[in-house]
Amino acid sequence: MRALVLADTHIPGFAKALPDALVSELERSDVILHAGDVDAAPLLDLLAGFAAVHVALGNNDGEDVRAWGALEEVHIELEGVAVGMVHDAGPRQGRDRRLRRRFPDDRVIVFGHSHIPMAYEDDGVLFVNPGSPTWKRRQPRPTYAVLTVGRGRPTARIVEL
Repeated sequence: MRALVLADTHIPGFAKALPDALVSELERSDVILHAGDVDAAPLLDLLAGFAAVHVALGNNDGEDVRAWGALEEVHIELEGVAVGMVHDAGPRQGRDRRLRRRFPDDRVIVFGHSHIPMAYEDDGVLFVNPGSPTWKRRQPRPTYAVLTVGRGRPTARIVEL
């Protein structure tokens, strides 16, 4: 299973559209995880044209995003692997501990908000922040993540645009 992981797209608040380079990734994805700050529901309609979409509610998301189905916390299973997702994981200090408490049964925890991409495993839990494909802030490049789950083993990589 291949999941495209996005966060902080901020469309149309900051950007007008997703980068064209994401289209081929969307076409290859089995599922799309969006860790919040979509900004407006039409982007979710676009994404849903490619694959099933699960979305966490971000601090900049309007009521239309909530009505579309965004949740404060997302709990799903991909190929037998429990995945939890939230937008804001809080300050860097103590983040892993807080997320483990919040998602005690999940082997993958996805979050956004900071626009800082990262994918790392710690003590059997894979933590993924895809950064942002539209608003890199202080990062060198815009980014997204690809989460692959096969034979019950999740792996993630950050992709620069």
